[in-house]
Amino acid sequence: MISILNKYKNNKRCRIIFATLILFVVLFWISFPKQMFHDPTSTILYSSDGRLLGARIAADGQWRFPETKQVPEKFEKAILSFEDQYFYYHPGVNAVALGRAFVQNIKAGRVVSGGSTISMQLIRISRKGKARNIWQKLIEVYLAIRMECSWSKEQILRKYASHAPFGSNVVGLDAAAWRFFGRSAQELSWAETACLAVLPNAPSLIYPGRNNQKLLNKRNRLLDLLYQKGNIDSTTCQLAKLEEIPTSIHHLPQLAPHLLEKANREHKGESVRSSIDYDLQQRVNYCVAKHQKIVEANQIHNISVLVMDVESGHCLAYVGNTRSKGNKHANQVDVIGANRSTGSVLKPFLYAAMLDAGELLPKTLVPDIPTQIAGYSPKNYDLKFDGAVPADEALSRSLNVPSVRLLRDFGVERFHFLLRKMGMKSLNRPANHYGLSLILGGAEGRLWELTGMYASMSRILNHYQKYDASYFSTDIHPPLYVLNDSITKGREQESALLSAASIYQTYTALLEVNRPSDDNSWKSFSSSQKIAWKTGTSFGFRDAWAIGTTAKYVVGVWAGNADGEGRTGLTGVGVAAPILFDVFNYLPFSNWFAEPLEEMKEAVVCRKSGCLAGRWCDEVDTVLIAANGVESKTCPYHRLIHLDAEKKYQVNSNCESVANMVHCSWFVLPPSMEWYYKKKNLLYRSLPPFRNDCKGSRENRVMELIYPRGNDRVFVPLQMNGLRGRVVFELAHQNPKAEVHWHIDDEFIGTTENLHQMEVAPAEGKHVLTLVDDDGNILEKRFTVVNNRENQLK
Repeated sequence: MISILNKYKNNKRCRIIFATLILFVVLFWISFPKQMFHDPTSTILYSSDGRLLGARIAADGQWRFPETKQVPEKFEKAILSFEDQYFYYHPGVNAVALGRAFVQNIKAGRVVSGGSTISMQLIRISRKGKARNIWQKLIEVYLAIRMECSWSKEQILRKYASHAPFGSNVVGLDAAAWRFFGRSAQELSWAETACLAVLPNAPSLIYPGRNNQKLLNKRNRLLDLLYQKGNIDSTTCQLAKLEEIPTSIHHLPQLAPHLLEKANREHKGESVRSSIDYDLQQRVNYCVAKHQKIVEANQIHNISVLVMDVESGHCLAYVGNTRSKGNKHANQVDVIGANRSTGSVLKPFLYAAMLDAGELLPKTLVPDIPTQIAGYSPKNYDLKFDGAVPADEALSRSLNVPSVRLLRDFGVERFHFLLRKMGMKSLNRPANHYGLSLILGGAEGRLWELTGMYASMSRILNHYQKYDASYFSTDIHPPLYVLNDSITKGREQESALLSAASIYQTYTALLEVNRPSDDNSWKSFSSSQKIAWKTGTSFGFRDAWAIGTTAKYVVGVWAGNADGEGRTGLTGVGVAAPILFDVFNYLPFSNWFAEPLEEMKEAVVCRKSGCLAGRWCDEVDTVLIAANGVESKTCPYHRLIHLDAEKKYQVNSNCESVANMVHCSWFVLPPSMEWYYKKKNLLYRSLPPFRNDCKGSRENRVMELIYPRGNDRVFVPLQMNGLRGRVVFELAHQNPKAEVHWHIDDEFIGTTENLHQMEVAPAEGKHVLTLVDDDGNILEKRFTVVNNRENQLK
């Protein structure tokens, strides 16, 4: 060969031929486009097991599914029998078929046969808009041969099945199967497959609903051909001919329309294999529709539900909103991704954070008294006060006042940082913008984020037990809905944002969720498994929340009106919680979390105060607490008091011999807490009074102002008529029968007994409030009255 090249290397003609040959090879190779089709495709959403949940039409108005990954065997045999029976043997062009078509067309004087192979048809489809003449046919022949050099027969057939026209605005086999028969191409019968196989031959003339008789005849001829080739037997052929052809278009499934819209934004034009459990999605859809009929009687129109798998973080069911004809109640809005007032659903995160930091124990008494902090005055759901309540009970009962006071102690900045780290990205403003109202719904959150945050807490707790008391960097992550998206275990860490012990004790408190005594609807919620759950209701009854978790699943529910209209009775416990428990009944049983004993320590706590036992605590319990809890405060409420021999009066060394005294421990709450606490705790014993001869040295702590308290600035509002209004000052006294005499600037204004409240209208400026009880105890408070304009500027 080398000798031949050397012989002719100086031959000019040979060089030209050789160069021409090289140029032809290059042009032949580059003449085929890298991408044949540029048409937009539909966004398709599948369940985790591959069933169709919904589809969105392509941008050009065509139902064109993304390229199919496998051509069903039935369709392959049918289309090749009808269009190109030598497909696997020719190089892209069937010379015999072309010749026969040429002769037939000459004899007929018109085009009666094309002779095109599947490969040539695919080229013609990709070159849309080209005239059908001999020149264009030659180009198709050339490009078909070139295509066969790059693609396998399977690839070519797959491309053809994906892009062949099937009439109307339906392109591709997958879209045609769903639009004409309402199921996937793999599930079609021989008759249905044959019906589709004849459509690309003349899609503008025949398709379901148009020229049905011609379509029927073509289909039956193809069935006969399949029988002759041995692809089907005579019985199958005869039965297939008895099947009717479709006469109308099927609507595609819409099981998760709002998730489909989310997928369309994030994966436009793709086939998305989601993590959605098809059967569970149907059940949750039914559940939402059932409850929608119930709550619509109260003009509540929108419900959303999100179900998550704890371990993977994948969504198992996604109902973004209820359905209604015409979407007249904004049912097209995906509330799962919408910002809504959070109500009380953030309280567990504060409770867990304080347990983790050692600033709280589960049974620590938290003040529940009238509270004003910089003009902010939170109220409990029932507008009542307990005086003091264990922290876990305050959480389970969702008491607002204790939560606000705990947040003040913990710090809004710290809590804001924690929530952001947990995944609450909707907190897009500084902490001081929200203030203490953050814990009561002063910030907006999304069901997507909040459900994911509860799932992250559950995941931390599970992984701690599963991986030998370890934490991992990816334990906290947002929800996922694409099946092939996953989060790796991440790097191992010594600690987590929230410890497993604090989360476990938080969930233990949430097992006991209830509501005030006049709202017993929660008692109807029963389940065969333990569920930690929390409800929330936003101000004005605009949003009702319920989020619950087991070791395997998290369910989040929101109910309300998408336009923000509030409705009396729209509460988390009354509307959202019944949906939550219905959904949990659809889920497999889940065992309760394992207790993270490695991260807990035994501690001796005061039975009455819930704090670490102090020197004078006489009743104690040994309990397991989060490790950092051993650094929490000791009981501040027990103290040693001195009584006379009969234990009726307090005494001291100024009026009684030490030898005659009886020394004992006593549980003493501050007067403002005691005032409310003893009304609900009949076993509470107030301090005995001092004996008359000891009163001179009595401690002045029998009285305590509830308002004004702390802040020295008092605002007196103006009434509608422009006149100065009045404010209510309130006092707590240890002795319920005591009389208290009220003075402002040394001027007597009245006397109170039992309920120590006094309406006053002091003038603008500085004042001194003096309170004197009938035992001569004196309490003074200096305050400043500010006018309306000054208050607005503050």
